[in-house]
Amino acid sequence: MSEVKLAAEIRSEFGKGAARRVRRENKVPGVLYGHGSDPIHITLPGHELLLALRTSNVLLAVDIDGKTELAIPKAVQRDAIKGFLEHVDLLIVKRGEKVNVEIPVHTEGELAPGAYLVEHVLNALPVEAEATHIPESVTVSIAGLAAGDSILAKDVPLPSGTTLAVEDDTVVLQVLAAQAEEPSAEAEGEGEEAAEA
Repeated sequence: MSEVKLAAEIRSEFGKGAARRVRRENKVPGVLYGHGSDPIHITLPGHELLLALRTSNVLLAVDIDGKTELAIPKAVQRDAIKGFLEHVDLLIVKRGEKVNVEIPVHTEGELAPGAYLVEHVLNALPVEAEATHIPESVTVSIAGLAAGDSILAKDVPLPSGTTLAVEDDTVVLQVLAAQAEEPSAEAEGEGEEAAEA
């Protein structure tokens, strides 16, 4: 995974009013922490950060006054209605360090013929990976699966250097039989009345 470089500025004002002023300048308030260091309150360029966060678990190279820190997003707060970024927490990581993250699970292939549905028990799989080599996602084949079949965490193919951070027998996906809706009692009664008339 490539690094995304972002220039950050140290933030000295705090509170709602200060955060609103920062966001009006198309910047996002954030905090950078980890490895026993004191939290560093920063502002980041809004548009560049938004683009970077389209990739889950993106590795950010945050430049603060000429010093670069590697970080991954730990918590992202968005406006519930408009969706813009309100705040971001970044966790400092080091090259070679292992981190626990969740990676999206994608499916490929067609289920067995019939009315079946795939239920994603886990939309994201908890894994441990080297901080500079976090996989973007994993893909699981559902080809030929039918109702009652499931895919366990141990069945998910992981890239080298990545290990599971959940039990091997954790269900990731399961296949269910699609259920047709039964006609309600009222609808049946109306049909009988219409037939009698």
